[in-house]
Amino acid sequence: MDITPELMLRAYRIGLFPMAESRDARTLYWLDPEQRGVIPLDGFHLPKRLARRLRQAPYRITADRDFARVIDECAAPRPSSPDSWINAEIRSLFLTLHEQGHAHSIEAWQGEELVGGLYGVALGGAFFGESMFSRQVDASKIALVHLVARLRLGGFTLLDAQFQTSHLAQFGTEEVPRATYKHLLANAVDLPARFLLDPPEPLVEEEIARLRSAGD
Repeated sequence: MDITPELMLRAYRIGLFPMAESRDARTLYWLDPEQRGVIPLDGFHLPKRLARRLRQAPYRITADRDFARVIDECAAPRPSSPDSWINAEIRSLFLTLHEQGHAHSIEAWQGEELVGGLYGVALGGAFFGESMFSRQVDASKIALVHLVARLRLGGFTLLDAQFQTSHLAQFGTEEVPRATYKHLLANAVDLPARFLLDPPEPLVEEEIARLRSAGD
């Protein structure tokens, strides 16, 4: 079966997501994990060290300024993971979803250099995080905090991380059974949420301050 952007959106709506076996793989497969990683938007944990780092504003944060570069950086080889599940078909599908307004990126910049970021799919009040990268200390973590702030401001209720990892655990990520996840998903996908590309900076800072206060 040919996978189209429309098929991908229908799959996300019922809890499936695609991956490739490797960067050079020619086929994709669908995943529907028994345990799903979910980052709680209401119970997000902002570590104190990262909160102090955020106050220093080491990076300029944007949304959808360079989606293609973010996905390419996420797919690039790294010492801990020389291969990638992002193959040419995944890249093409997500670029189309981005052009259609369904896929979004958060970028962290140091001057004019892209040093970190993440991307994913927004569907109703659910955001499906796909991958992140970091070329400088805390760049992807700071991008994630800004994503959470924007999602909260935009009326989202679900941030799907796909899998629990030690990296994500510090933010309060939980593993929930498949049935629980699909209940959360069903309640989220038809909400009238909006992904905010350029929210007023004071609003974002206020939301991050709320995250900081919740973690104290």
